[in-house]
Amino acid sequence: MAEYGYFLSCEEHGPAALVEQARMAEQAGFTSLWISDHFHPWNDAQGQSPFVWSVIGALSEATSLPIETAVTCPIMRLHPAVTAQAAATAAVQTQGRFRLGVGTGEALNEHVLGDPWPRAAVRLEMLEEAVQVMRQLFAGDEVSHHGKHYAVENARLYTLPDEPVPIDVSGFGPAATELAGRVGDGFLTMEPDAEAVERFRRSGGGSKPAMGGLKVCWSSDREEALRTAHRLWATEQLPGELPQILPTPRHFEQAAELISPDRVAESVLCGDDVEAHLAAITAYTKAGFDTVCVHQIGHGPRGFFDFYRTKVLPQLPQ
Repeated sequence: MAEYGYFLSCEEHGPAALVEQARMAEQAGFTSLWISDHFHPWNDAQGQSPFVWSVIGALSEATSLPIETAVTCPIMRLHPAVTAQAAATAAVQTQGRFRLGVGTGEALNEHVLGDPWPRAAVRLEMLEEAVQVMRQLFAGDEVSHHGKHYAVENARLYTLPDEPVPIDVSGFGPAATELAGRVGDGFLTMEPDAEAVERFRRSGGGSKPAMGGLKVCWSSDREEALRTAHRLWATEQLPGELPQILPTPRHFEQAAELISPDRVAESVLCGDDVEAHLAAITAYTKAGFDTVCVHQIGHGPRGFFDFYRTKVLPQLPQ
C-alpha cells in the first residue's frame, strides 16, 4: 500500500511555521515528511528560505514522522563531506527516521559562492561521486578520497546512526532517473510518470521505493486558490532546463510573467473538490509510486489539514 506524506516548503514558511505544520500533518494522518532545501526561494513572493538542517533538528523534537530532504544538492554549496555529517546527525536526532534526498540542484541556490554552474551532464557526474563519498563516510571509516571533482582528507564521522543514511536520488529526465536506479536507495520526482518509475526500476532500482511530490492549493474559493498558486508557484511551469540555470529570484519572476493563470490551472489542483484531490493522488499510485507527498501552496494551512484529515486521507488505501 502507498504511504501519504506532507511536503514542508522552506520557500514559503519560516522555521516555527514549518515545525507547526509538521505537528498538524502528523495529527491529520500523514505518515512522513518531505522538506525542501534551498538557499533562495524561487521568487520574493514566497518570502522565506531557512537553513534546512536547523529546521530538521527542531522537527526531530516536534514529530515522530520520518523526514526526508527533497532535495539537497551536495555538489557545490555544500561539500559532500559536510552534507554527510549533517545527514548523519539528522538521522541520529530522528532515531533513524531520516532519508537524504539528493539532486543536481539549481543555479538559484548553488552559484552563491561564485562557482561556475556546470552543464547538466557534469552535475550528474558530480552527484554520483558525491554519493560515493557520502556512503564511505556513513560507513564510519576514515576516508581519504581524491576524485575528479572532490578531495577528502582524513575525514571520519563520529556521530552516526545505527544504519547508514539511505540516499534517494531525484530525477526529472532519463539520465537522472537512470542514475537514481544505479546508485540510489530510492527515487524522487514531481510528476505521476509511470515511464520514469519503470526506467528507475529497470536501471537497478528494482523494488526500492519510488516517491512522488504533488502540489495542491486547497481553498473553499477555487479562484482565490488559483490566484495564490499563480502568485507563488507560476515558476513551477517554466519549461526545460530554465529552472536549473536562472540565477536569482528576480530572474524567475521575470520568466514567470510569461506563465498565465490558465497554465497554472492545468497543472496545479486548486479548490476543495474531494474527488479531484483523490484522483490527483491516485494518479501517482497507479503510476507505481510507493509514497505521495502533498504540498499545500500558500499560508494558513489549517483548513487544508482539516480537509485531508476528514475527507481525503480516510478514502485512500492505507
